[in-house]
Amino acid sequence: MSQEEKKVAKTGNEAFAEAMRQINPDVVAAYPITPATEIVQIFSQFVADGMVKTEFVPAESEHSAMSACIGASACGARAMTGTSAQGLALMWEMLYIAAGLRLPIVMAVVNRALSAPINIHCDHSDTMGARDSGWIQIFSENVQEAYDNLIQAVRIAEHPDVCLPVMVTTDGFILSHCLETLAMLSDEQVSQFVGPVPNRTDLLSSLEKNQPITIGALDLQDYYFEHRRQVAEAMVKAKRVIALIGDEFAKLSGRHYSFVEPYRLEEAEAAVVVMGSSTGTAKEVVDSLRASGKKVGLLKIRVFRPFPEEEIVKALGKVKVVGIMDRADGLNAVSGPLYPEIAAAFYHHQSRPQLLDFIYGLGGRDVPPRDIETIFSDLLEVTSSGKRNFTVKYIGVRE
Repeated sequence: MSQEEKKVAKTGNEAFAEAMRQINPDVVAAYPITPATEIVQIFSQFVADGMVKTEFVPAESEHSAMSACIGASACGARAMTGTSAQGLALMWEMLYIAAGLRLPIVMAVVNRALSAPINIHCDHSDTMGARDSGWIQIFSENVQEAYDNLIQAVRIAEHPDVCLPVMVTTDGFILSHCLETLAMLSDEQVSQFVGPVPNRTDLLSSLEKNQPITIGALDLQDYYFEHRRQVAEAMVKAKRVIALIGDEFAKLSGRHYSFVEPYRLEEAEAAVVVMGSSTGTAKEVVDSLRASGKKVGLLKIRVFRPFPEEEIVKALGKVKVVGIMDRADGLNAVSGPLYPEIAAAFYHHQSRPQLLDFIYGLGGRDVPPRDIETIFSDLLEVTSSGKRNFTVKYIGVRE
């Protein structure tokens, strides 16, 4: 821990709000939605108390909130927001516009199941649905990561080689409303780390000279393809930038984050891949099974977009069988959304593990250790028999 840090007890929502306060963005536009409401509610109090210089825009919908952020960012302002589930879905049109216009907006997203039926608890169906919208996606295992990820997101989004929006996620209620120990950097440290808003000289000079410009104009067959290609290339370049900023943040805080986090994968024959808060429970199960002589391990994916193909293949290339834990269902009778990404990553490699997909925890369904033990039992059966009897299995559901 840095000498200037202090340890406090904060929920995930409080951690997001405190990070936003320290970042002190120019504009925050938002519409409240459970379980992300507290983020902007707490931040609005910081605005009312004069603790930040932010222009707070209480929009009439999430679509309007993202629209306001797009307008602010297009004018050169540092813009942020927060949302969840149906709110993220209502932003859908504007998500693509924010990415297509290369606007470095940062959004705190609290993972929540998409209705219907109406559900306010955690799964990853909301952010998985937005995975190809052009936003960088960073998932958080705990409250500390949520805080650290949001601070780094500003630098990642605004880097001149990237200029893409970033969403940082936590799991609804599991992290958003639960207290954990948080090591907070000082306000000065965060301010110095994120730095001033990058000066977009060409844009600002045009506005100051009262020379209006058009942003997001009609883009037909002549240039649309090239502009979309530029967005894809920016996502590729983001991998280098994320690593560089992660190294810089590690020097400041003593906490280093990468795209993936291997856990006890040495000599592992079976492993699970997991994202978000379930990682902690899965680590406990791995420790227990290791103590009983089972060769098991875990790989946590922190950055989902850009997808860390090389890192995943390197970490899991020697494992015999891998279980992908999907906290969202593709509803297409094949798999959840994470499974095909990992299958594609291994497709061209001769040395690749057997892959099984496990749909779990939808709508906030509890994920006790016994469910993850069941997953490992299935994986170890494949390692011993060499055969798999299914591709997708639902864990913890009443069939």
